Amino acid sequence: MEVLQVPVSHAALRRPTLSTHLRQRIETEFSSRLRDEWGGKFVTHGRATRSNDVRLDGNDYLSMTGHPEIVQAQLGAIKSEREFVLQSGVFQLEGNAAWQLERALCDWIGVEDGLLCQSGYTANLGLLQVIADAQTPVYMDSLAHMSLWEGARAAQAPVYPFRHNDPQHLAKMTQRHGAGLVVVDSVYSTTGALCPLLEIVEAAERSGSMILVDESHSLGTHGPAGAGLCAQLELTDRVHFITASLAKAFAGRAGFFSMPQALRNYLMCHSFPSIFSSCLLPHDVAGLRATLEVIKRSDGARQQLTANTQRLRSSLAALGYPIHQGSQQIISLEAGAEFDTLALRDELEAGGVIGAVFCAPATSRNRAMVRLTLNAGLTDAELSHVECVAAAVASRVRPWDWPIARRSRTQFA
Repeated sequence: MEVLQVPVSHAALRRPTLSTHLRQRIETEFSSRLRDEWGGKFVTHGRATRSNDVRLDGNDYLSMTGHPEIVQAQLGAIKSEREFVLQSGVFQLEGNAAWQLERALCDWIGVEDGLLCQSGYTANLGLLQVIADAQTPVYMDSLAHMSLWEGARAAQAPVYPFRHNDPQHLAKMTQRHGAGLVVVDSVYSTTGALCPLLEIVEAAERSGSMILVDESHSLGTHGPAGAGLCAQLELTDRVHFITASLAKAFAGRAGFFSMPQALRNYLMCHSFPSIFSSCLLPHDVAGLRATLEVIKRSDGARQQLTANTQRLRSSLAALGYPIHQGSQQIISLEAGAEFDTLALRDELEAGGVIGAVFCAPATSRNRAMVRLTLNAGLTDAELSHVECVAAAVASRVRPWDWPIARRSRTQFA
C-alpha cells in the first residue's frame, strides 16, 4: 500500500534552541525597542514605493543608474568573460581588468597607488586594520563612519574621538597623546556636513600624524572632474590615505583606498578583507570603469546637484526645519526620538516623499533622523513636490520643537 506523505511546514520542524544568554540579550537590548518604539515593524521599512513617489532614499548622486554606456559595458563583460576564475583578489595578476581600474582611479584622483575592495566598509576596515596598531593613537572625528571605528578596533588601536569638525580640539588631543592617525570623512553621511579639511590637515601635520580621509560622499560630486574634496582643495599630496565607497556617486558595488606604492604588497599580505574575500566580478569592474569615464565628463550633473541642494536646503530652512548641521547633498531631518522619527517618515511617505530612517547604531541614541539624499536627476516638479509636502506636514511634525532646534536656540541665545 502506498503511504501518503504529508508535507511538514518549516514552522513545525524541531529547531535548536538559542542559548539563554542570547535570548536574554535580545529581550533586554532589542525587544522593547521593536515593540514600543517601532510598533513591531522593522524601523527602516516604510510603505512600498509607488511609481509617482519622489525617492530621496538612495545614494546615486549623479543619476548614473541605467546609463547606456555603463549598461553596455556590463553586458559586454557578462558575454565575453567566460574563462573568469572566481578567487581572492590577491591571486589576480597585475594587468587584469581590476588592476587597470585601480590605475585609472589613481590617475584620476592623483595618488600613487590604490586597491579595489568589495565595499567601502571593507576598504576602511581593511586599511585601518593594517596602518594602525596598539601603539598608534587614532584620532577619530566623533561622526566618522562606523566602518572607520571598526577598522580601528580591528587594529586594536587606542581611539581618541575629537569633537565633530573641530580642528582645535583635535590639536589638543594630539598634544596630549602624541603623533598617530587622524581619521575624518570629507562629507559626513548622516548630516551632510562638509569637513574643514584644510584646517584638519594642518592640525595633523603639526602633530606629525598621518591622515585618512573617507571621500565616499564627495568622490564624483566634488573637485575637478569629480576627483573629490582633497583634489578640490589641492590637498591630495598632503593626505596619506583616501578611501571611498563606489556605491555612492558611482552607483556600483565596490570600495577603494589609496596608498603609497611601497605599501601595496604589505597591505595585500596583511589586510584580512583583501585576503579572505573574493574579487569583484568582471561585469562589476567593467561597469565601474565605464562609470568613471562618464563621471569625469559630468560637470553639468555636478552643477545641477549643487543647484538642487541649495534650493531644497533653502526651502526647508525657511519652513523651520533645523538643517544647519549640514550643507551638502545629504539633508538630515533630525526629529530625535525614534517614535517621532517614524511619525515624520510616515507623514512624508503619505505625501509621496521617500526618505531613509537612520537611528542607532548609525546615529547616537535619541538622535534618529529621516535622511533625504538629493541627486542631479531631480526635476523642478519633483523638487516643488518635496517643498509642498514639507510645508504641509510642518505644522504636524513641528520641526522647530525638535531637540536639535532647541539646542541650537540655546547655543546662540
